[in-house]
Amino acid sequence: MTGPASSPLDAFPLLESINDPQDLRRLPRERLKPLAEQLRAFLLASVARTGGHLSSNLGTVELTLALHYVFATPHDRLVWDVGHQTYPHKILTGRRERMATLRQLGGISGFPVRSESEYDTFGTAHSSTSISAALGMALAAARRGEDRWSVAVIGDGAMTAGMAFEAMNNAGVERDARLLVVLNDNDMSISPPVGALNRYLAQLMSGQFYAAAKNVGKAVLQPVPPLFDLAKRLKQQAKGMVLPATLFEKFGFNYIGPIDGHDLDALIPTLENLRQLKGPQFLHVVTKKGQGYKLAEADPVAYHGPSKFDPAVGIVKPQTAPKPTFTQIFGQWLCDMAAQDERLIGITPAMREGSGMVEFHQRFPERYFDAGIAEQHAVTFAAGLATEGFKPVVAIYSTFLQRAYDQMIHDVALQNLPVVFALDRAGLVGADGATHAGAYDIAFVRCIPHMALACPADERECRQLLSTAYAQNHPVCVRYPRGAGAGVEPLADLEPLPYGKGEVRRTSSQPARNQENGQEHTPGQPPRIAILAFGTLLYPALQAAERLDATVVNMRWAKPLDEALLHEIAHTHDALVTLEEGALMGGAGSAVLESLHQAGLLRPVLQLGLKDEFIPHGDPAKLLALQGLDASGIEQSIRSRFLA
Repeated sequence: MTGPASSPLDAFPLLESINDPQDLRRLPRERLKPLAEQLRAFLLASVARTGGHLSSNLGTVELTLALHYVFATPHDRLVWDVGHQTYPHKILTGRRERMATLRQLGGISGFPVRSESEYDTFGTAHSSTSISAALGMALAAARRGEDRWSVAVIGDGAMTAGMAFEAMNNAGVERDARLLVVLNDNDMSISPPVGALNRYLAQLMSGQFYAAAKNVGKAVLQPVPPLFDLAKRLKQQAKGMVLPATLFEKFGFNYIGPIDGHDLDALIPTLENLRQLKGPQFLHVVTKKGQGYKLAEADPVAYHGPSKFDPAVGIVKPQTAPKPTFTQIFGQWLCDMAAQDERLIGITPAMREGSGMVEFHQRFPERYFDAGIAEQHAVTFAAGLATEGFKPVVAIYSTFLQRAYDQMIHDVALQNLPVVFALDRAGLVGADGATHAGAYDIAFVRCIPHMALACPADERECRQLLSTAYAQNHPVCVRYPRGAGAGVEPLADLEPLPYGKGEVRRTSSQPARNQENGQEHTPGQPPRIAILAFGTLLYPALQAAERLDATVVNMRWAKPLDEALLHEIAHTHDALVTLEEGALMGGAGSAVLESLHQAGLLRPVLQLGLKDEFIPHGDPAKLLALQGLDASGIEQSIRSRFLA
């Protein structure tokens, strides 16, 4: 299936008859395969028009159908891990017509959201949370005496995180929990070949006969310990030869699989059998990313989250080279610095492509480490390397650094180790929404002793401040946004900028008044205003300042603040404005207020940044405008506060 040039989204009559899973469950089983074909075609046509996650969703079509067909959702709880594979789920649960609004302002989310549908039982977008949440739901049902299942669907990548194993360790002893963990394995090489034999074994092992036979054998042999122990060892070894079951069964789960996750004739009977069992169950299914669309099958990474494209043609590279993104600037800096310093080690928690580390991996494979979806481990691993004289650089999204906050404090900062954190996706991220927004890093980093935090305004400063961070003998974060910046070409060398120092980028034409010497603001005159910009909002600040005749300071560092510059500006201006693409509470503006208060400098300060709310998905420029952080919004806020 490569898809027509333009598949009309109303050309799927069987799919159109499914408005909720109850409609699905009324279908005869033989109608499910044609439905799967229509669902996959609709999904491809829809995502091609809006952009979004594609490969992972094409891979879960049959699995989603089977789960909703067998389980009585939403009474039975279905929890998706990460959630970027839930488009088929959304389509089948009453949101087919709203797929045209996917990831757009006011439209549906690309992830499960509890407020969006009763079928979205748990909000997810970060990985490895599903088993914990589903276990909580299962035990809640058991306490209430409710007969319902909780099903966690987790990908093989998400199983690399410790949280998944912590949850399994907890779940395995809860024999009354009606919990099913479905491992959606679309990349693991340990899986044996999928075929008729594995289908037969899975159905047999999930059936009542096999469960009863195990219990009878246990009852018969248990009084004879030597025979019982021998039988138990033989059973474990025999299963281990054909199935990777031993690990999961050691956690207390009944392991079934692996089975073909695209074979409805295998999935549905197996799930039906599992529903009749008691205690924690583990179903291992094998799927293929991009299933049914050859271009995505051949390159699932490229089609992981494409923008709009023609399904008949596929993704077309732009003929003119776009401006380099901050991610690309980081990737090039990493390679250049590694060529200069053999101590450099690059670390990513499963985001090689997203963090711009592909070339580094190719050029320096022995110095590249992918820790898997295990941010906590990645940070402490970096700390261990730093104790031995290496210079680790952890490339991590701002939103994912939240998951390793304890390790940043306890393992890196407390020991004052020279780890560089390259914080990608700082600020708003657009279509991914609140779950992925890097809104909090300024606030949670600046309160940690020994930590420093740089906020480059453009691509050139990003490269230079990365070099500054690398040159320090303590931990430093460099935060930068998703996508491209102002288009300022980086310098070829690796020269750093001064540590902890900002610069004045525009000076007001109004005469400076030294308020320490009694030169107070004269009534009737407009106040002399200074905008203190942290990061890429420097450029809209400069636009607003032209219309306001304001001074603009590129602060560059949220910690340490350039207090000498700040106090000089405070002495010569009547009012200050702080500007940051981060949470206002505890952010860079708060740092400015703290410094002024400590120095006894009383000036009116207007703080502009992200409001105390979760900001939805949508076009980044529109979201910034709604937050009042574009040039006109900045100007309007300043006029309302100081020039009304």
